[in-house]
Amino acid sequence: MKKLPLSSVLLGAFVGVIIPITMTSPVVYGAEHDHAQHQVQAGKTYTCPMHPEVISVKEGTCPICNMFLVVKEEEEESTVDDTQAPMANMQSAASVEKSQADKVFSQPEPALVTKLMPTANQSDSTNVKYVCPMHPHVISDAPGTCPICGMNLEKVTVTDPSQEIVVGVSGGMQQALGMRSHVVERTSLSRQVNTIGTVEYNQNAIGHVHTRATGWIETLTVNNVGQQIKKGQLLYELYSPELVNAQDDYSQAQDYLKQDTKRGSSLLRKARKRLELLGVDSSVIKHLEKTGETIFKVPFYAPQDGFISKLTVRDGMYIQPGDTLFEIVNLDSVWVIADVFENEQNWLQQGHKVTVSAAAQGLFDIDSTIDYIYPELDPVTRAMRVRIKLNNHHDKLRPGSLVDVTLYGLPKNNVLTVPTEALILTGRENRIVVQRSDTSFASVPVKIGMMADGRAEILEGLNEHDKVVISGQFLLDSEASIQGSLQRLSNAPINATATDAHQH
Repeated sequence: MKKLPLSSVLLGAFVGVIIPITMTSPVVYGAEHDHAQHQVQAGKTYTCPMHPEVISVKEGTCPICNMFLVVKEEEEESTVDDTQAPMANMQSAASVEKSQADKVFSQPEPALVTKLMPTANQSDSTNVKYVCPMHPHVISDAPGTCPICGMNLEKVTVTDPSQEIVVGVSGGMQQALGMRSHVVERTSLSRQVNTIGTVEYNQNAIGHVHTRATGWIETLTVNNVGQQIKKGQLLYELYSPELVNAQDDYSQAQDYLKQDTKRGSSLLRKARKRLELLGVDSSVIKHLEKTGETIFKVPFYAPQDGFISKLTVRDGMYIQPGDTLFEIVNLDSVWVIADVFENEQNWLQQGHKVTVSAAAQGLFDIDSTIDYIYPELDPVTRAMRVRIKLNNHHDKLRPGSLVDVTLYGLPKNNVLTVPTEALILTGRENRIVVQRSDTSFASVPVKIGMMADGRAEILEGLNEHDKVVISGQFLLDSEASIQGSLQRLSNAPINATATDAHQH
């Protein structure tokens, strides 16, 4: 037996193995490719967007809600390339949705109108409607499916738009919501405004001391600002040649009276009047009449009680007419200047009641009235100033201090009122939830008037002894608004509803 080289044996074995594989591989690959493609097609499933447990291998509608089934996204790895699979799914879903939309909007418009709105020969008194849960503007008088999403129309009961919308709430739910009610009653209501006031001097109680003759101050008994003085207290002594001459003329008139009674009495009267006009006190004139002696240092006394708020002279100073020597303020009464908003000036009048409190001084609820309303507004704050006059017992109120002021308007008697927390202020209208029975509530529009002391005047919409909800009423009003919107939609124009469906 002839021996072959080892290389020849290996080559033959390699050829014998490779050739069969090469001849059979195309057939095997083609079979595997067809099998993978079949798996891809078989793995394409459809599901409901609202009920993911509903799965189908072909297009259709959900047996629960009748919505159109959409292609379910693949969770496992596909044989298709990862970069091409999402695009393929999106194109497939888009084609399905487009075909479904084309089916809906390819219908003639009268067919849509018939489903959305009642026909002309139907009665307006129908109170049963069918509405799409996903598209509430789709309304029909008969059961069916939504032409947009395919969902079953839900049955709802609506009343006449002119009728009151009543919401039912069980007793347990009322307790869970913390609902509280209040009875509408007739009471007296007084408008008021709370503001801040500033204490000032009573301008009518400020006294000024001037001189009417030139001269020099010889004696000054007032030494500093803030010094308290009493009426009739000596303020200063003045040496004035003018006052000396006036006294001499008065003494000469007295002597002439003894010679000529008629002419002397006239001269004496004029001389006395001159002394009075020069500011000489009556006690000085009487002393001059009795003694006939001229007083060179003429005394001047305080005209009123108070405090020295201004002092401009010192001992030995020369003064002349027109100079203000002292300013004396009396704190037996003070003014309070309060600022109020411009829109509140129409109901404030002179003589209305006012209460003032000064907590820092321990004074509370001091009663008074509006003494004066200033005619102009503050150009910066646009506030109106109101003046109140107060009796200052024991001088506790000091000028410059701040006080709390409450201004009252004229009261309104026998008016319907409710607590302000019962009001639902929407901006366009004011509403209140009324309890019609133990478990039924209605949201009604009201017209309000004056609001004060946590209560509001009701002009229209409620009656005496009605029960209004003052806690938890916003949820009830929301439910009533939803039902009211449904009524408005059900009575909307037909063309408008159909147009909305097309635009969606």
